[in-house]
Amino acid sequence: MSKLPTSPLAVALPSLPPVPGVRLASIEAGLRYSGRLDLTLMEFAPSTTVAGVFTKNKCPGAPIDWCRSVLSNGTARGLLVNAGIANVFTGKAGFEAVQHSAEAAAKAIGCHAEEIFVASTGVIGEQLPYQKIVHIIPKLYQQLDDNQWTETAQAILTTDTFAKGYSLKTKIGTETVIIQGIAKGSGMIAPDMATMLSFVTTDAKLPASVLQALLSEKVKTTFNAITVDSDTSTSDTLLLFATGIANTPEITDASDPRLTDFANSLEKILKELALLVIKDGEGVSKLIEITVDGAVSHESAHKIAMAIGNSPLVKTAITGEDANWGRVVMAVGKAGEPANRDTLSVSIGGVWVAHEGGVLSDYDRTIVDRHMSEETVKIKVDLHLGNGTATIWSCNLTKGYIDINGSYLRS
Repeated sequence: MSKLPTSPLAVALPSLPPVPGVRLASIEAGLRYSGRLDLTLMEFAPSTTVAGVFTKNKCPGAPIDWCRSVLSNGTARGLLVNAGIANVFTGKAGFEAVQHSAEAAAKAIGCHAEEIFVASTGVIGEQLPYQKIVHIIPKLYQQLDDNQWTETAQAILTTDTFAKGYSLKTKIGTETVIIQGIAKGSGMIAPDMATMLSFVTTDAKLPASVLQALLSEKVKTTFNAITVDSDTSTSDTLLLFATGIANTPEITDASDPRLTDFANSLEKILKELALLVIKDGEGVSKLIEITVDGAVSHESAHKIAMAIGNSPLVKTAITGEDANWGRVVMAVGKAGEPANRDTLSVSIGGVWVAHEGGVLSDYDRTIVDRHMSEETVKIKVDLHLGNGTATIWSCNLTKGYIDINGSYLRS
């Protein structure tokens, strides 16, 4: 694919230090691209546990089927990721490509194939030339190092315009641990998950059951609260690996109070990565934060917020910097959730423009117009029906989205 202009909301990749128990490397395998890294291998310490969340698309790629089948083992020794070809809608050949690739990675690492997780991103319907992967894995393995995070963040990109990563330190009990992750994603972004790959690692020592409980809970307010275009990818993969190198206390319950700081930090990592994906939405020029209060339930609030965030009319109004609150009201009404036009209020940039079913003719349009010109536009809806609340993030819709997706397969 030809190089796309960098998103105006791009964020520089921060320093990503080594994570104890993780070695990684990326290489140019020539799977679909030329002149760039497109294949990554991560090796994890033998004590590593794993949790995962995957797309709910009913036509998933072969890597999704593989990861779901091996996740129940709860352990991981390796992760193999390719960019350029998604290995989706490829039938028996797709499964064989995954199996051969996993077996080759397992042979290099010295473990069972079922301890290798596989992820692919790129074009749907093309056969993955796994022979190239199998051939180059020994060379890739020889390049493994604990300080290759920057290269790996670059290697997993497709239509992304900048690499995405985040790192922080936190505590479990009195022991300091690191949590660090990378992500890719730009279009076909909507729960559950999004068209994205994200790999988060920590040196904490936690059983797979605890990791899974934490991940499943924290994904609700992070990766499952973003949308670019309402389209749910066939390849969405979020994996959390805990290498067990840190001398953390033995914990068997996700509600253990000693996990409070870790759980909060995990949510922060996931949120930061999710927002980076939205900031790289295809053709994006504005981030949209949408909060719905007063719904009959949190789930109802989430559905209404998503209806607003996915509305082409709302998204294009924001592109035109037009505070068209009527389109927000329309999106609330089409969500199929309880709503009452006579109790509905809408604010833009912290200014109430409509209140309990009617426009506020005296609101300060200067403040609202100034807010609409900013990079982040904040919309809030209060339904006045209950205590349900949710916040999601979306982006605007521009001609750039059409240009990118209209030429994707020809690139």
